[in-house]
Amino acid sequence: MTNALDKIMGGLDDARSYLSGDRSGFAVHEVEVPYPDVVAIRSKTGLSQPAFARSIGIPLGTLKNWEQGRRRPEGPARVLLALIEKRPAIVQEELST
Repeated sequence: MTNALDKIMGGLDDARSYLSGDRSGFAVHEVEVPYPDVVAIRSKTGLSQPAFARSIGIPLGTLKNWEQGRRRPEGPARVLLALIEKRPAIVQEELST
């Protein structure tokens, strides 16, 4: 248990140093995720609006807002859509039982 505790404490010390501005020894990786063309992505999956919304766990209204340009997906939704764009069946493949 001591080894695990030492690793946790070391990680907390690293986080404290990073947050206080000490960036030496840290590698920061940023990934630019573009705003997706939701209509094109959904089309690649072959799913209807209701089925696509259910498959990614969002309300149908949210999907419609994205597709009609009234709203734009942000954060994790953008990342998920980028993954689906590259591999349209990823959600079904990874979450099927």
